[in-house]
Amino acid sequence: MQVSTLVRYPVKSMLGQPLESAVVGDTGLDRDRWRALLDPTTGYVATAKQPRHWRRLLQYTAAVQDDRVVVTTPDGETIDADDPRLVEVLTADLGRPVEVSTARPSGSSVERPDPEEVLAQGLDAELEAPTLEISQGTGGDTFVDHSPVHLITTATLDHLGIEALRYRPNLVITSDGEPFAENGWLGRELHVGEVVLRPTLPTPRCSVPTLEHGDLPREPKALTPLMRENRVEVPGFGVLPCAGAYAEVVRGGTVRRGDTVTLH
Repeated sequence: MQVSTLVRYPVKSMLGQPLESAVVGDTGLDRDRWRALLDPTTGYVATAKQPRHWRRLLQYTAAVQDDRVVVTTPDGETIDADDPRLVEVLTADLGRPVEVSTARPSGSSVERPDPEEVLAQGLDAELEAPTLEISQGTGGDTFVDHSPVHLITTATLDHLGIEALRYRPNLVITSDGEPFAENGWLGRELHVGEVVLRPTLPTPRCSVPTLEHGDLPREPKALTPLMRENRVEVPGFGVLPCAGAYAEVVRGGTVRRGDTVTLH
């Protein structure tokens, strides 16, 4: 196996930045999920997991340039993430007030309606939206969903026939093994170049992969095969449709595209 794609997402729920190499520490890839938008009305982190309010974020792209986060809008304008104008643009576009947060407040949570209900009733349906505390498997103050690193194999992606972009992984690992092999990696060590990861949870899937991502159209089948084929026990969360895995960092270092990946 080897690393075929390496991506960081400097702003949660925006499109990310492909990389040739990345420094990986205890909290994951350097400056991954480094910023997020907060809804000042509810206090929740804005994420496309709640598509009714926030799916438009997937039309924005965030990248790190010269130690700054720069956001590219759907119209092609680039705005520094710390520029007050970004809040103005996002608030006008989203139709809801937002704030840019540089550090995750304790207990930060997101709204996550059931993805099957979203598919059945539509993106704008007023659905019950249980809240989920993010970053339960990591330290620091970044805005990862659970553990610091998110990975998926090409075997899983090829089986599903879905673009990796829709699942928002940090690492895509080339593999000719079985699809959903990531389910069996939990607790083992994954050596990625000089970095060692330990998968902690299968990645539960919300409605995000089914949404428009930049130029990619909506795609319900990004979720429906998982409902049939890969509902698995996610410790602490129940039996859920999954693809990929979250992982903690056992030993940090630099990961490079093309690095060999071995399972121990």
